[in-house]
Amino acid sequence: MVLGTMTFGRQNTVSEANDQLNFALDQGITYWDTAEMYPVPAQQATYGDTERIIGKWFQETNRREDVFLATKLAGPNRSMTYIREDLTFSADSIRHGIDKSLQRLQTDYIDLYQLHWPERQSNMFGQRGFSGYDDPWEENFNSVLTCLSDCVNEGKIKHIGISNETPWGVMRFVEANRWQSLPKIATVQNPYSLLNRTAEIGLAEVCFREKIDFWAYSPLAFGVLSNKYELGTAKPSDRIHAFPQMARYNSPEARIASKKYAQLAQKNGMTPAQLALAFVMHQPFVSAAIIGATTMEQLKENIAAAAVVLTPELIKEVGFIHQLHPDPSP
Repeated sequence: MVLGTMTFGRQNTVSEANDQLNFALDQGITYWDTAEMYPVPAQQATYGDTERIIGKWFQETNRREDVFLATKLAGPNRSMTYIREDLTFSADSIRHGIDKSLQRLQTDYIDLYQLHWPERQSNMFGQRGFSGYDDPWEENFNSVLTCLSDCVNEGKIKHIGISNETPWGVMRFVEANRWQSLPKIATVQNPYSLLNRTAEIGLAEVCFREKIDFWAYSPLAFGVLSNKYELGTAKPSDRIHAFPQMARYNSPEARIASKKYAQLAQKNGMTPAQLALAFVMHQPFVSAAIIGATTMEQLKENIAAAAVVLTPELIKEVGFIHQLHPDPSP
């Protein structure tokens, strides 16, 4: 499992974040994921705060060496020019992003540095189909990897990853490694859950055959798969209530499917969240599920899902529901 931290600084206070970091590490969760734009939803007043919280924790605990730390570089497609004026993946922009993250994180190296989403136009964040036919972007995989390779050689970063990528994009990075002797991509971080299994279509085979670790984010679909919204136990501060614009997993079809998965979980003696997480971790192409929580109770429940074993019969029942409600939240 990987500890996700995007709630730190908006939905979680510094004290709550510290409690989560301490508990996760004590439970053996040594891989942590963050991003320069966090917390979410991103805004100028708070961007970078999550990295600052983690950096302060490193300074106070002196436990940096106990953690495999991942962070991410924002791309241009969401117009966050308050982060950097130049949001392209030029060498200057990449270096600026790395240096600022290092400062906020109070460390001299980043274990895994990821491109948060493609520089080009592509179908991400719930978009179906391809609409980038008029994209002015010019192919630059080699120059991006060359810059990142230089940063690896300088000791600023150790590994390179990508996020919200398509199978075509991943294979272009693979080609650059194979034919240009540029660094290999270590990880792909994309959404994957019971409500979004689009990664199975092409990305799963790419990662499996090219031996790239797949990190599944939003395995609980913003908490929808915990069934708390259907039960009415969600708090006003929970993500979909607090940020109604984040509606990716909140469609009527997603709610219907989520309710069926919850009933299946309860019938088999586990919580809905544990079924959802166990399913993701059961997949052979998934290397890690990124878990996030706003309370310690949620974090404990999520970590406990690592011990859940799904029977072949239960997997078949999951498949029946999936056939009725395929990928309601791409």
